[in-house]
Amino acid sequence: MVTKSDVWLISHSPRRVQLLRDLGLKFRTGEAHVKESYPDSLPPEQIPVFLSQLKADNADVPMTDETLIITADTIVWAAGKVLGKPADEHEAREMLHLLSGKTHQVITGVTLRCKDGNRSFYEKTDVTFATLSDKDIDYYISHYRPFDKAGAYGIQEWIGMVGVEKIDGCFYNVMGLPVHRLYKEICSLLCED
Repeated sequence: MVTKSDVWLISHSPRRVQLLRDLGLKFRTGEAHVKESYPDSLPPEQIPVFLSQLKADNADVPMTDETLIITADTIVWAAGKVLGKPADEHEAREMLHLLSGKTHQVITGVTLRCKDGNRSFYEKTDVTFATLSDKDIDYYISHYRPFDKAGAYGIQEWIGMVGVEKIDGCFYNVMGLPVHRLYKEICSLLCED
């Protein structure tokens, strides 16, 4: 049982909000005003951890003994680079062509912050796409507008149903929050028997 009564999710992501609700936690949402940049020297696994820590450090939340702050950041790592959120249809199309017929990694970094201590971790999932036709890519972009999603796709949407051949790792991580690992880490940090 979680012992903190003032839980905050620092995120605008409707997917993270829904996943945390589905986990059964009562929480509020808040903001962190940060520029999401990171040192070029970081290995891919540390990029979302760095960004989640940056968000936790800048969360606009009053810290009390009862406060738990949860922050997260997700990247798509493909062809040796980070695929962020596409700026427009052209960039979304380029990203989906890059992912088509290949395996990429989705890495989510999470930071838990409370007065008693902090904890950060990451979860990594390999996602393999089938070869996507131009028609499939155009249909997905025009109907689902994936401009708020790293890598220009949501696995829970149409493209995940028709395009993802397999995943190795946590499905929910690909949605933006590794809820199984998150629950274990929260319990390890805060829970009583």
